Amino acid sequence: MNKFFSIVCFICGLSPMCAQTSLFDEHQKFTRQDSLRGSITPERAWWDLTYYHLDISVDPDEKSIKGKNTIHYKVLENENVLQIDLQPPLVIEKVIQDGKKLKVISEENAHFVTLTKKQKKGSINSIEVYYSGNPREAVRAPWDGGISWKKDINGKHFVASSCQGLGASVWWPNKDHMYDEVDSMLVSVTVPKGLMNVSNGRLRKVEEKKPNTKTYHWFVQNPINNYGVNINIGDYVHFGEQYDGEKGNLDMDYYVLRDNLEAAKKQFKDAPKMMKAFEHWFGPYPFYEDSFKLVEVPYLGMEHQSSVTYGNKYVNGYLGNDLSGTGWGLKFDFIIIHESGHEWFANNITYKDIADMWIHESFTAYSENIFLDYYYGKKASSEYVIGTRQGIRNDKPIIGQYDVNHEGSGDMYYKGANMLHTLRQLIEDDEKWRTILRELNKEFYHKTVTTKQIEDFLSKKTNIDLTAFFNQYLRDTRVPTLEYGFDDTGLRYRYIDIVEDFDMPIRLKVDGKNKWIQPNKNWQVLKVKVNQVDIDPNFYINAKSI
Repeated sequence: MNKFFSIVCFICGLSPMCAQTSLFDEHQKFTRQDSLRGSITPERAWWDLTYYHLDISVDPDEKSIKGKNTIHYKVLENENVLQIDLQPPLVIEKVIQDGKKLKVISEENAHFVTLTKKQKKGSINSIEVYYSGNPREAVRAPWDGGISWKKDINGKHFVASSCQGLGASVWWPNKDHMYDEVDSMLVSVTVPKGLMNVSNGRLRKVEEKKPNTKTYHWFVQNPINNYGVNINIGDYVHFGEQYDGEKGNLDMDYYVLRDNLEAAKKQFKDAPKMMKAFEHWFGPYPFYEDSFKLVEVPYLGMEHQSSVTYGNKYVNGYLGNDLSGTGWGLKFDFIIIHESGHEWFANNITYKDIADMWIHESFTAYSENIFLDYYYGKKASSEYVIGTRQGIRNDKPIIGQYDVNHEGSGDMYYKGANMLHTLRQLIEDDEKWRTILRELNKEFYHKTVTTKQIEDFLSKKTNIDLTAFFNQYLRDTRVPTLEYGFDDTGLRYRYIDIVEDFDMPIRLKVDGKNKWIQPNKNWQVLKVKVNQVDIDPNFYINAKSI
C-alpha cells in the first residue's frame, strides 16, 4: 500500500512554487548559427543519409584527429548544394565526389558543398569529407562536451568523446541534425599500439596498417543518431556474458581499465539485472544485432548507442549519492541503469528536435523507479520518484524552442518522471501501463519523433484526452495547486495555477477508503463528515489550505 500524507501538507512539498512562465515568455536571442545548427535547412532537406564510414587517426599526444568521413546518401530532390557540419578549430581540408574536388563555402560550423555531378532523384551517391585538427577539449564532460584527453593511474592515455547538445560535429563531419539517422555505419579508428579503441556496434576486425598503430573497425548495423556515435581509447581489458533475452542470446560486453577489472566484474552485475527489468517494462532491447556494451570513460557516463559509457567509480547511487534522499537510490548503480535506459528512450525512440529532449530524459529518469519496481516493489519505486521532486526547480518549461538547437529545462528529468508516474496513477492498471510502454517502443522502433506524436499515442492508448495534462507539465512552470477547505457542506476544493481545461482527477482516502475527485478551476464540494482527508502523494500537485 502507498504511503499517504495529510492534506495539510504540500503534496509535492520538496520544491518551491515559482512564478508563472510559459514557453513564449523567454526572450533569448538566437543567431543564424543557431538556425543552421537546429533546423532542417534547404541544404539538408533534399538528401537522406544511408551510410557513413568514419575513418580517422587519433593522436593522443598531440590531441589531434585526422581522417575522413565517407557519406552515402539518397537524393530526394534535384538539388546540388548540401550542408556538412564541422565545428572549429577542426577544418575541412577537401571534399571529393567521383574523384573531383568540390567547392566548399564555410560559415563557421556549417559548410556548404556545391556538387558538380547531376543529383538524380532516387539515386545513391557519396562524398568524401577530409578533415583534421585539434577538436574542442571537453570542459566538463558530458555536459560541456568534446573530447576528454586524460590519462589513467598508470600514465596511459585515456580518451573519450561526448557531445549531446553540443553536436557530433564537434569531433567529426556529419549531417548534424537529429531528424535524419544514418541507416548503418562503420567506425574505423587508428590509435597507438598499447591502446584500444571501443566504438559502437560490433568489432569487425583489428588491423596493423602502420608501425606502432592499430586500427579498430566497428560496424553498426542499426540506425544511429549522430551524438550516439563515440570513440573510447584506453588500456582496456574485456570480459562479457550472454543474456537470454526476449529476442534470443544477447552479447553483453564490458571494456574497463586494466586495474579496474575485478571491481567491474562485481559492479556490472547490475547490467543483466537492468536488461531483465527493462525488457519486461519496455520490450526487447532494440539493438540485438549490435550487442550491448558498457565502456569505462574518464567522465560520468553517456548513452552512446550499444556503447554505453560508464564513469560512476564502481559505486551505487550517483557517485555514491542517493538523488531521491530515500535510500532507494543506493540500491543500484545510477549510471548503469539510467544510461542503459536511454537505449530505449533516446537511441530507439529519438527526438527530431532537441526542444523535445524530454522524450529522452523524462522516460529514462522514470526508468530508474521502474527498475526499483521490478526488484523491490511498487512502494519502493513510488517513494524513490516522489523523493526526486526535491530536485525540481520549475524554472522554465520542459519543452524548448524549436529549430534553434534549444533544449528546455533540466526539469525534464524528475518533473518529467513524476509526470509519467502521475499518468500511471490515472490509468489505474499497471499491466495496461506496461503494455503501453512496450507498444510505444514498438510503434516508434528506430524512429525519430516529435512531442505531438508521443502525446497523440499516449492519449489514444490510455483513452484519455491528455492535451491539458501535457500542456500543464511540459509547457508551463506552475505546479497544479489544490485549494481546499471544510465547511458545513463538506470538503470544498478547486485547482489554481493551471492551464486552460486542466481537470486531472486525483485519489483521496476518506475514512480509510479510496475515493476519486476531479477538480477544475471552479469550486466543487465533496460531502464528507470528517474534516481531514488524505491525498495520494503519487500525484504531482501541491495542496493549500485556505
